[in-house]
Amino acid sequence: MVQIRPFKGIRPEEKLVEKIASLPYDVLDSNEARALGEKNPYSYLHIDKAEIDLPETRSPYDCTVYEQARKNLAAFQKKHWLKKEDQPVLYLYELTMSGHVQTGIVCCTSIEEYLEGQIKKHEYTRPEKEQDRINHSDVCDANTSPIFLTYRAQDAIDELICKWKDQFSPIYNFTSFHNVTHRVWLVDQTETITQLERLFRNVPALYIADGHHRTESAVKVGQKRQAQFPDAPSDAEFNVFLSVLFPKEQLKILDYNRVLNVPIPPNFLQQLEQHFFLKKVKKAEAKPQTKHDFALYLNHQWYRLTAKHPTSSKDIIDQLDVTILQKEVFERFFDIQDIRTDKRIDFVGGIRGLDELERLVDNQTFTLAFALFPTTMDDLLNVADHGLIMPPKSTWFEPKLLSGLFVHDFETK
Repeated sequence: MVQIRPFKGIRPEEKLVEKIASLPYDVLDSNEARALGEKNPYSYLHIDKAEIDLPETRSPYDCTVYEQARKNLAAFQKKHWLKKEDQPVLYLYELTMSGHVQTGIVCCTSIEEYLEGQIKKHEYTRPEKEQDRINHSDVCDANTSPIFLTYRAQDAIDELICKWKDQFSPIYNFTSFHNVTHRVWLVDQTETITQLERLFRNVPALYIADGHHRTESAVKVGQKRQAQFPDAPSDAEFNVFLSVLFPKEQLKILDYNRVLNVPIPPNFLQQLEQHFFLKKVKKAEAKPQTKHDFALYLNHQWYRLTAKHPTSSKDIIDQLDVTILQKEVFERFFDIQDIRTDKRIDFVGGIRGLDELERLVDNQTFTLAFALFPTTMDDLLNVADHGLIMPPKSTWFEPKLLSGLFVHDFETK
């Protein structure tokens, strides 16, 4: 049983939504965000990555950045670029990419349920990234972007969502980054909201698909507010956090690839052949097509790698491709033990394709690249149900939820 709750969403003026909505803060670096923000004063990046409005020498983690975000959020509302609902509501958020459609419910979910394990995680977080979002949320007094959750589909919920979409027109309908179409419906009828709340009581658990850092930061800011306001009612806004809930059957995970900046050992390819079947291929044939299948880019050449002995372990984590690559290549040949902290490794989302891996190696930023077959949704839920943790950077979800469409106000300032 899980709880969902309506909230007084802060959202864009309909005529400005396409200009305001932006890619999430964690898929753009400061330079990319600055370039977009300079062209567009309406961009939500002025809130989500407020360092773009300060000197380039300013660290994105400086306290002035979070204060700038707070000021910009207030300014957007004062100018009526963003507006707050008069009553608590839900939203439906549909994303369509290359014919793939997924529809989620935008709501608030419970900090208590996360702490009790009903909202399940599958990744660890990095303290510095977590602290960044803690500071951002704390100073802005809001969840400034939603957490991407999933659940096992329920027919009654699917039917109610489809019925609402058929009966009402979307409040937003636009196409943006990576040619993704975004449509949003306002769910403001008390009867339907109550019905959805009741139906979700039959959902045994929610799972974090994307946004572990945002979840941890939302929970810790909520706990800070609980300490600050011990007499606040149980339904205080800081006891919940902003989420979008999608049935797992509608979601698509892309590959999350690796690039390394390391010296190449002598006879590296010959050594790899002790553990993988190795074959030279053209780029068009390189993309992995099945589990335990990998691609390597080295010295302007692609290779297909297939694990000879994937694993004899019954451990769920050991059976994941990201684990096999970690143990059989990164640890064995390069002594990369912790990919969360080792500066010799970086990660490239599958949306960028093999071209990006080639570019990073060819321009000598990195010495070699690996492409993987995507982790499956069943893998993710299975790991989370067993209370286990996937290796970092195991999943890359597309399409990305845009930021700036929904903000949740803690209402304490």
